[in-house]
Amino acid sequence: MRDKPVPEATVARLPLYLHVLVEAADVGTETLSSDDLARAAGLNSAKVRKDLSFLGTYGTRGVGYRVAELTSEISQVLGLTGDRPVVITGIGNLGRALASYDGFTRRGFRVEALVDADPAKVGTTVGTHLIEPVSRLGQLVRERGITIAVIATPSEHAQSVADAVVDAGVTAILNFAPTRLEVPGSVTVRTVDLSTELQILSFYEQLATDLPAAAS
Repeated sequence: MRDKPVPEATVARLPLYLHVLVEAADVGTETLSSDDLARAAGLNSAKVRKDLSFLGTYGTRGVGYRVAELTSEISQVLGLTGDRPVVITGIGNLGRALASYDGFTRRGFRVEALVDADPAKVGTTVGTHLIEPVSRLGQLVRERGITIAVIATPSEHAQSVADAVVDAGVTAILNFAPTRLEVPGSVTVRTVDLSTELQILSFYEQLATDLPAAAS
């Protein structure tokens, strides 16, 4: 039982542990040691044990962590015990790829609606999902109880989409548009800026390239 809040840094690593656990369950693995979890997650075992201790989970000496039990515990902490309905706005290449990703369902999310402003896309499907007009965005959010929105639109449209989903009741936004969104304090926004991530990768790639030259 948890008697203290889970630190933000630990929360950020829980999805990584959950990913490892889901993959382990897929191949029939029933238990994992902290060393196993650490190796798969690219961390050290001491950090894994400390993170999981915040969940009140310590594993069994000589056995490790039971995959099913730890998966359930982490899912509870992350609020994934039931399917979370999601709307994806902007069905370009990225939005289409996200809509086709089966990992959402396996990790507690249900793509409930796809929305786009392009009349040529409206009425077509991505898998089993119908693309609906942006004019119905607020209505879809309210009718289907959607609380999470994924914004994959061009940056110039992202704020108006955010305004519409927030007005309709969305409380969490995953933003792929390269722009900062203004939302009420009650709404959580996570922004994934792909160009920034590539620039960070470029830094480390350059660093790795320069190291042999510096050592010679």
